[in-house]
Amino acid sequence: METSDDRCADGEEAKVLGRSTRLLAGAVLVACMVFLGSSTPFGTPSARSLPVDAAEDVVPNRVATWNLCNPCDASNVGRAADIAEHAPQVIGMQEACVRDVESIRQHLEHLHGLVYHVKYGSVLRNWGRCGGAPWNPGGYGQAILSAAPMTDAVNVEYPDGGSEDRGYMAVTTTVDGRSVRVFNTHFAERRQEEIRVDQAAVLAKEVARHDRTIVLGDFNAVPDAPELAPMWSLADDADPDCRPSSTGTCETTTDWRSKFDYVFLRDVTALSQRVEPSLYSDHDLVHADLDLR
Repeated sequence: METSDDRCADGEEAKVLGRSTRLLAGAVLVACMVFLGSSTPFGTPSARSLPVDAAEDVVPNRVATWNLCNPCDASNVGRAADIAEHAPQVIGMQEACVRDVESIRQHLEHLHGLVYHVKYGSVLRNWGRCGGAPWNPGGYGQAILSAAPMTDAVNVEYPDGGSEDRGYMAVTTTVDGRSVRVFNTHFAERRQEEIRVDQAAVLAKEVARHDRTIVLGDFNAVPDAPELAPMWSLADDADPDCRPSSTGTCETTTDWRSKFDYVFLRDVTALSQRVEPSLYSDHDLVHADLDLR
């Protein structure tokens, strides 16, 4: 089965060159935005006037998932701009460093007037991934941003993460005006299907405890991968055309043209889903508009 790591091994040089070109283009766009923008009370240039009520600019029934790419020399100003363009009520991020997420939050507020709460699902403290002092490396793992407050947060590390510690996090928050349990996860990488089987079993058991759930994440597996069977038995993808069979038509979500990123829904109705390519990651930003009423 083809994985992200397999394709990376086959075409790493080409991919790095392509990503570098996109990042350069993105840096130019960000520089122009900063140069042309007016100043905020925080002394940070603004791409547009701040709204009177920032929360009104968030799409209340929209959720998103995005693997930020790490290690990648990507602009947090650019990452924030990509999120602000679609303004989800909730976004789950993977390969997320605490410092990067804090920077993204600040740019979302100061440049775009979008205010988010945050919860972290860090499973590593890794200097190589996230920097920081050698005795105090940055936290690395998952994060959830929500325009509404979050409660009952849990952070679970999988018994076996594979070549790197992995886990899931969950919170209760508000989407489309209704309370809902939201999960965010990152499954094992490379040729680690057997490990992902165990991880899916752990996650599915917890998801099954809740009547209404949204599961966001990078599952490192294509839709018909056997290890995703427990998830498909509980939930549907937000893309109604994407199913774990040869008849399904699943839009790809990565630079290597595979679908690894999902918005799984349990007792939640999807109105639409879109995949948005980004200059700032090797994964696309995936967002879905939902009906919880």
